[in-house]
Amino acid sequence: MHRVRTIAAIVGMLSVVSLTPAYAQGQPTTAAISDQKLDQAAAAMARVNSLHRSYQEKLTQAPPDQQNSVIAEASNALQEAVTEQGLSIDEYNTIIKTAQNDPAVRDKLVQRLAAPKE
Repeated sequence: MHRVRTIAAIVGMLSVVSLTPAYAQGQPTTAAISDQKLDQAAAAMARVNSLHRSYQEKLTQAPPDQQNSVIAEASNALQEAVTEQGLSIDEYNTIIKTAQNDPAVRDKLVQRLAAPKE
């Protein structure tokens, strides 16, 4: 149960919006987001979450003169984590924003994140 709450919190906060400001004009409906895109977004979210924790630690340990370098490296890694799943940053951000506003999309993502990995 704790894992599901954690995943729900991640859905609510994870976004690469801060990396690339890209705001979609309209939010797609649940039907407009394919299962494949939801699978890709869930996989990207898991990777983004892992990288975020890792780079947070690196940033706190980095000397002040190297922090900008760590931030740039993190930004590149986070973007790559999304694009490796076959999504553009815009698509990922749109799915995340839709999940934040649409309980049906949020539930589908949470189910994918909570599913045991094969």
